[in-house]
Amino acid sequence: MAMVKGGVQNRNQQPHIAFLCSPGMGHIIPMVELVKRFVDQHGFSATLLTFSNFSSPTQSDFLGSLPPAISSVFIPLISLDDLPPNSNMETCLCVLTNRSVPHVRSVLQSLHKSNKLVAFVPDFFCPDTIPIAKELSIPHFLVVATNLAFLAFMLHLPHLDETTTCQYRDLPEPLHLPGCVPLWGIDFIDPARDRTSEVYKWILRLAKGYVNADGFILNSFENMEPETAKAFRDGKHGPRPAYAVGPFVRSDMGEADEFGCLPWLDKQPDSSILFISFGSGGTLRIEQIREIAFGLEESGQRFLWVVRTPNDAVKNGTFFGLGKQDSPISYLPEGFIERTKEVGIVVPSWAPQVKILNHKATGGFLLHGGWNSTLESVSHGVPMISWPLYAEQHMNTVMLVEGIGIALRPKESADGIVERREVARVVRDLMVGVNGERMRNKVKELQEAASSALAVGGASYQALEEVANKLKKNALVSE
Repeated sequence: MAMVKGGVQNRNQQPHIAFLCSPGMGHIIPMVELVKRFVDQHGFSATLLTFSNFSSPTQSDFLGSLPPAISSVFIPLISLDDLPPNSNMETCLCVLTNRSVPHVRSVLQSLHKSNKLVAFVPDFFCPDTIPIAKELSIPHFLVVATNLAFLAFMLHLPHLDETTTCQYRDLPEPLHLPGCVPLWGIDFIDPARDRTSEVYKWILRLAKGYVNADGFILNSFENMEPETAKAFRDGKHGPRPAYAVGPFVRSDMGEADEFGCLPWLDKQPDSSILFISFGSGGTLRIEQIREIAFGLEESGQRFLWVVRTPNDAVKNGTFFGLGKQDSPISYLPEGFIERTKEVGIVVPSWAPQVKILNHKATGGFLLHGGWNSTLESVSHGVPMISWPLYAEQHMNTVMLVEGIGIALRPKESADGIVERREVARVVRDLMVGVNGERMRNKVKELQEAASSALAVGGASYQALEEVANKLKKNALVSE
């Protein structure tokens, strides 16, 4: 039995939407921001379905703080005990959502009876639940918490699978999708790197399920991907509409500053600090942490670095939570903190990212290419060094570097390590180089475009309004 938390169950005076979000705060935060827009701007009430698997106290507190017009429903724990212990994140999420279909059906049937349910909106890991909406004859849109280029790739993946046999990294030419930057196989989404793997089979299943949606709602905006947006409008990626309604990024949510980052930033020159964080899920090898440290020292630039406990086995070792954090500072080179204390600060595990990006001292962001962090950086006008680790981050990085021109990408050695000299080179280039200045001007333009897109009458506002009006009109017809 699903568990309901908060909100008002019977809202017959308002059209009601049910949203389904896969685990991970990186998925939940942007989904909640989208839900709030439907509620605050367009008069809907909502139920947000989330999973008990991989939940955390932080997630529970966050969902418990939602306004009364939004209820939370927790799907009961689903057994994943039969999965191999080394199953990766994408496999776990796909299996979890697939096995949750009966529970989701039960919740939607109940909502359909007791509320004026006008739509079901699952996220991009949950297309297996779309047939439930078809059974109930209600509209269904898939939320893609990343960009149009990723959606274009997923819609094309079944065709690519049918027409090629080699590993994608061995394709002789880059993939040319309408409106997108050419993409070599080595930069495809991480689960597609080995076509013989279990995770590839699940991702292919997801991609095939996307065509069952009535349309797509994306966390992007027109000026971020103008050519890709035009290709979707022109029907070059199929007949289903794609609504770019972003950027929806988190507010600071009252983030605590446990280690005094903000007072330290207050003492630094404007635009002088490189903020370094690999997201809530990203983990680096021990050797890589040491190379970053030596590279920062060699660069001579000011920095604020969020260090997490390394993981030599996987690059997303904290995706479902911080996990074990055995003094990440201890993995830094001996004497590093003392030698750099005049120009840098090292913070273990976590820092108030939104507040840091919004600070006038922050002049650059070294990140993992995750889309949430990317949009937060753009929304605050901060240029980037994009260092991809997993998921679709390589694809995002290609867009940021080669397509938009607001990020640099460090070069890896043959063993996958970015060496200290390369770290120093890209850091200097971003913070004091000509390329950095050019990118800083470009990202400031995008910052203004993002703000305009979200304003009343802006492209993103109108896109969401179009979805809302369709749902309201459909509700009137069905009465």
